[in-house]
Amino acid sequence: MRNVHLVAKWLGSLEKLLERCCENSHPDYRVFMSAEPSPTPQEHIIPQGILENSIKITNEPPTGMLANLHAALDNFDQDILDQCSREQEFKTILFSLCYFHACVAERRKFGPQGWNRKYPFNTGDLTISVNVLYNYLEANSQVPWEDLRYLFGEIMYGGHITDDWDRRLCRTYLEEYMQPNQFDRKLSLAQGFVVPSNLDYQGYHAYIDEVLPHESPVHYGLHLNAEIEFLTVTSDGLFHTLLELQSRASGMGEGTSQTTEEKVKTILDDILEKLPEEYNMSDITSKTAERSPYILVCFQECGRMNMLVNEIRRSLKELDLGLKGELAISSEMEQIQTALFYDNVPDPWARLAYPSTYSLGQWYNDVLLRCRELDSWTQDLSLPSVVWISGLFNPQSFLTAVMQSLARKNEWPLDKMNLTVDVTKKFKEEFNQAAREGAYIYGLYMEGARWDIQGGTIAEARLKELTPSMPVIAVRAVPNDRQETRNTYECPVYKTKLRANTYIWTFNLKTRERPAKWVLAGVALLLSV
Repeated sequence: MRNVHLVAKWLGSLEKLLERCCENSHPDYRVFMSAEPSPTPQEHIIPQGILENSIKITNEPPTGMLANLHAALDNFDQDILDQCSREQEFKTILFSLCYFHACVAERRKFGPQGWNRKYPFNTGDLTISVNVLYNYLEANSQVPWEDLRYLFGEIMYGGHITDDWDRRLCRTYLEEYMQPNQFDRKLSLAQGFVVPSNLDYQGYHAYIDEVLPHESPVHYGLHLNAEIEFLTVTSDGLFHTLLELQSRASGMGEGTSQTTEEKVKTILDDILEKLPEEYNMSDITSKTAERSPYILVCFQECGRMNMLVNEIRRSLKELDLGLKGELAISSEMEQIQTALFYDNVPDPWARLAYPSTYSLGQWYNDVLLRCRELDSWTQDLSLPSVVWISGLFNPQSFLTAVMQSLARKNEWPLDKMNLTVDVTKKFKEEFNQAAREGAYIYGLYMEGARWDIQGGTIAEARLKELTPSMPVIAVRAVPNDRQETRNTYECPVYKTKLRANTYIWTFNLKTRERPAKWVLAGVALLLSV
């Protein structure tokens, strides 16, 4: 029986049926069942009786380029390799496709730096792509490279992809791994690993074993730092799970006399003590009659901060009364108590805040820093000399305000303008006045590469420098026809390392290397790390 997790309502009947079948059955009688693992404990639907009486075997996907490449090639045999009349072209492109499949499948382990979202790439994508390859080679005298790349990248594999940046990555892989020079053993898939010439089926397996370099993120176009990030996230997840498995009493550690409630009360009091007062919007708005785009952004930020501060104060005061026994503990209060105990940001606060990967302590310090930044901005409502873009709830609104300001000043149509960025050689402390056109921003970090301050271009990352900070960036708006696009990399900007739906904008950054290198390396700018 396959995929029993799809028939949740029938599983109770299956358990009784198995109990009846076990009575007076043949000693060699076996029932084989398959099911997908459930993502959360709440979704475990297979009855306990079936689990206890069965031998459980897990089928893990291959890990590492070597295992993935062998597994991809195992989908074919010598007969398939010999079926095409244009043998050399078919075999070399098929080998490149296997390497491409291994890359896109294994790249998922690197999290958001690998793919913004998780996609269910499978062997069906590879086998159908090879069928398409066979049909197109038989029907055309020349290899239709553009057609093949489009079919593989936009339909077969691209059919799974929902994110535009991931689609660009998939397209770039195919442009790198499927080129006419691969027939002359001139195309390297990895350092020292060229596409082999015309071999038989066993010869390809032997070639992989002998020539493929040791496992490294470089196989996928990533920097070695991606491995450090992957291992860090894995170990963090492991320790977080272990912490949640512990009872709260054992979590307190030896020699501590504090109870859970006392620990939560201490955290609660500390947060309330440092919590700033909300902004008086009527006082702030009465400071000026001007309503420029920048001033409106400031008002919006203060309003958002007021909502967050009010919710923190309200929920903590409620919880305080609950801990004193003056109020019945509700489910929401219990969730906040659990979050405070485990140093997590409570969900009601996170919903009113901004995307963040910080623990509660780091997150609250960040909130206080944002309040301090808003305090200085609301003094006279003049634009700060350098704006802390990471400290805004809605960075997009500020970048849009830059465009609106210059559109009004120069009487340009807003829909025919775009942002252009110039990375300066200075940091925040070296600026004492605002930009004459546009704005100076800081608080960005680069992942996957680094910024060469002297050269003024993107450069290879240094080992163990996972997210080096960027210098101050001058942002201004120009008409579309004046935008410089030569020798630039379209770099996505995200709010957090989780990327995906935290996308903000695209900055064109100068590069001496081919942009494809930075696409494969997953290079992006982040507002918080």
